Amino acid sequence: MTSPPTRQGPVTVRTFAQRLSSTPRGARLARYLAVHQLHAWGIPHGSDPSDAVALIVAELAANAVTHGRVPGRDFELRLTLVVGSVRVEVTDTRPQPRPPAPADVRHRPPCPLAEAGRGLLLVDALADRWEVVDREPPPGKTVRAEIDLPGWLTVVKGAEDGPG
Repeated sequence: MTSPPTRQGPVTVRTFAQRLSSTPRGARLARYLAVHQLHAWGIPHGSDPSDAVALIVAELAANAVTHGRVPGRDFELRLTLVVGSVRVEVTDTRPQPRPPAPADVRHRPPCPLAEAGRGLLLVDALADRWEVVDREPPPGKTVRAEIDLPGWLTVVKGAEDGPG
């Protein structure tokens, strides 16, 4: 008797995680580290996926520092190279305010004269998928975005052969 096939999630090829200070300097460092790590995984500087990840990390890290800062606590950047995409996760330890869901960002854009509120529109435009989830373990939240990688077999081969 055979059991029914089980559904598996994406296969993780590589993961990078770094806690950073909840300061503007920490946010800038997050962007730098993300681009550097992608390059080490075979996704070159200046490529469309690298540029998209850099902008998404910059926005999510800035949001973590601005809206998710808890004095004395860091935020975390996690990059995961899975089959077919790069997953970006930025986690902070402040449960509120919670960012709007993707559907809310798309259907309720900010006032044209507002000085803020466009960052998640940028994430929405650049990411193939994104969501806001509770931090595990609580308290806090994680904003997760995925960028698809056309030609992912080349990236996987490079990740298996290279450092990182």
